[in-house]
Amino acid sequence: MSDFTHNFWSIYVAGLTLAGIFGCALLLWMTARKKIDSSDDNTTGHVWDEDLREMNNPMPRWWMWLFVITIVFALGYLAVYPGLGTFAGKFGWTQVNEYQDEMKKGEEQIAPVYARFAAMTTEQLAGDAPAMAIGERLFMNNCAQCHGSDAHGSKGFPNLTDGDWLYGGTPEQISETIHKGRVGVMPPMADAVGSSDDVRNVAHYVLSLSASPHDSVRASLGKSKFVACAACHGMDGKGNQALGAPNLTDDIWLHGWGEAAITSMINSGKTNQMPAQADKLNEQQLRVLTAFVWGKSNQSSPAR
Repeated sequence: MSDFTHNFWSIYVAGLTLAGIFGCALLLWMTARKKIDSSDDNTTGHVWDEDLREMNNPMPRWWMWLFVITIVFALGYLAVYPGLGTFAGKFGWTQVNEYQDEMKKGEEQIAPVYARFAAMTTEQLAGDAPAMAIGERLFMNNCAQCHGSDAHGSKGFPNLTDGDWLYGGTPEQISETIHKGRVGVMPPMADAVGSSDDVRNVAHYVLSLSASPHDSVRASLGKSKFVACAACHGMDGKGNQALGAPNLTDDIWLHGWGEAAITSMINSGKTNQMPAQADKLNEQQLRVLTAFVWGKSNQSSPAR
């Protein structure tokens, strides 16, 4: 109920809940007490299809007591557990506390497993088969949705096995990326580049930097316009890992290759985000995951 700014809603929810329970009790009482005049043959006088008659028998006692037990249970539940607006219940139970207790128990159970890895470096972890088996599970559960189960990525999601890193591939840089996440922003650059024809020329110059198929005339015309892009990518086009600006000379294309894809990037820009993992995993898990990712591009998988 903390999302509501006025106590009215707490009272409203509690009142509606109790009204429903006591309304059911009242209906049950009225039904049990109601007397219907019946004919001598113990029917109500209602007839369907000429011979289908409604009997005037009372509700079975066992059935009525099931309703009573349900009402008593509901009142007891609301007394000990939250359910009446902001009333926390006598037990003080919350989903948050339950989650935190379960997480604490889980961490206590896995602490001995990670204790062996505490003194190991990233390089040592990457060569340790048990650590990498855990790292693979962490990767599959938290990273594979974007980077793929084989870590080869896809359009818009970096390949983690090729040694090409937007923000750097050292253990420290990978750890920072996993801990804090990244937000990469390329602003629309069409106005800074010039006309639509200038944008096409710059696109061909960018293609020429990696010796990709391009129009050499357009590339030569676009070279002078590339200065608008050099603030991030550098005059040589080799990028800037401090900014997450890609290297344009290595023929690795995160968001697509060719004139159309590059022109679209220049015209519209692009924002990419990797979510932080520090709020999902503990420090030991983050170390093992860092080693697993680092190992994908720096050495072959250890023997199992």
